[in-house]
Amino acid sequence: VRTELEPIELEDGAAVPKEFANPTDDTFMVEDAVEAIGFGKFQWKLSVITGLAWASNYAMEMMILSILAPQLHCEWRLPSWQVALLTSVVFVGMMSSSSLWGNISDQYGRKTGLKISVLWTLYYGILSGFAPVYSWILVLRGLVGFGIGGVPQSVTLYAEFLPMKARAKCILLIEVFWAIGTVFEVLLAVLVMPTLGWRWLLILSALPLLLFAVLCFWLPESARYDVLSGNQEKAIATLKRIATENGAPMPLGKLIISRQEDRGKMRDLFTPHFRWTTLLLWFIWFSNAFSYYGLVLLTTEFFQAGDVCSISSRRKEVKAKCTLTCEYLTEEDYTDLLWTTLSEFPGVLVTLWIIDRIGRKKTMALSFFVFSFCSLLLFLCVGRNVLTVLLFIARAFISGGFQAAYVYTPEVYPTATRALGLGTCSGMARVGALITPFIAQVMLESSVYLTLLVYSGCCLLAAVASCFLPIETKGRGLQESSHREWGQEMVGRGSHSPGVTRSNSGSQE
Repeated sequence: VRTELEPIELEDGAAVPKEFANPTDDTFMVEDAVEAIGFGKFQWKLSVITGLAWASNYAMEMMILSILAPQLHCEWRLPSWQVALLTSVVFVGMMSSSSLWGNISDQYGRKTGLKISVLWTLYYGILSGFAPVYSWILVLRGLVGFGIGGVPQSVTLYAEFLPMKARAKCILLIEVFWAIGTVFEVLLAVLVMPTLGWRWLLILSALPLLLFAVLCFWLPESARYDVLSGNQEKAIATLKRIATENGAPMPLGKLIISRQEDRGKMRDLFTPHFRWTTLLLWFIWFSNAFSYYGLVLLTTEFFQAGDVCSISSRRKEVKAKCTLTCEYLTEEDYTDLLWTTLSEFPGVLVTLWIIDRIGRKKTMALSFFVFSFCSLLLFLCVGRNVLTVLLFIARAFISGGFQAAYVYTPEVYPTATRALGLGTCSGMARVGALITPFIAQVMLESSVYLTLLVYSGCCLLAAVASCFLPIETKGRGLQESSHREWGQEMVGRGSHSPGVTRSNSGSQE
């Protein structure tokens, strides 16, 4: 077996990078097949189904939090700490399950973990609409959060079927479904809340998951996972199915794999090669969720007050009256909430435009910096229109940072630990998300400016952390193994190395 990895020619004449190509003339790896088959009808179908999971299971359930909190605060006369706990318990469930779902996906398959998590969320999402008292809704929403923790595995499954050139763009386009889900949830709230109430909102918001659960049977298991688990026949069948749907030829030869590895081992995230990357990514995901969901919760608070200065003055008045004073969301509040939610779309477009130009690391750093700057501008006593614009820009960029993190994380880890790596990062994000209600809703009552300073400072640190990530994954394929012969960084490697003779292109038959 030759040690050199030679390029193979694709249909469009572009050569597969040496690092992905066949180790012998009559063998190929999953990466070679995915690159050779390319992007086509199969990936379009997969995009829609994965996007549906993203919109219904994740975006809608998350957007409910900012709508449900003020409603229950008024209806059940809840103090602010109980309102914050209602939001945090969802993220506690997500945090506690993210690593578990990642481990299940690495051990038993991406499709298996995703199906179980979606059905779990559907069941408890509908049940939470029948909660009779506060303690019951607290438990049921926590169980909903437990199921939502498995949704990021849809990105793992999706990324493993995408060729290198299309991966960043496609994962970012999946984020469009997040934006669609959040906008749909606000529109659903506008129609349902004034007439049917919050219980029907919870039930109707869970129903789209039923559609995904049916479509989930069409989803194939990841060929990368099948090969790594020793099921090469199933992987070949999956690749042939994709090639048939796309109308592209399969590579000739025998499917081989890199060295067999144990799957889903936490210690693999802390090997010398990945330790620093893992720690920095954990902080980046923590900061991203902390800031994003904090902004979502702050938006309703700001709109009810008018601006930052109004919140500060209102806080002094409320102290003299009653701590349970509440205000229902008005039609104007829902309208402005919809406008800020629409910022998700330009956030996707900006990230899509810059991520392959300046790289993943710089995209995340830029997103954090702009969010931090907009947070500081909120210190000014601006009117409602300027406030809406600042919140629009801040949310566009912090959602863009989230999208860049979802592109970068599956690319940086090898197949054996990819789902677990994404799962643990998602778990750290939930730590930030469960803390943020006590900042955005409880600390806000004590000091508006300190609240904004916390978010701004956290994002500045996250921008620095993004710059210090040791690996840039732009232009790099998904790693099959963490061993050096297959898993070393593929950026910056020359076309030949010492001791290896470069073959002429004409020598390949």
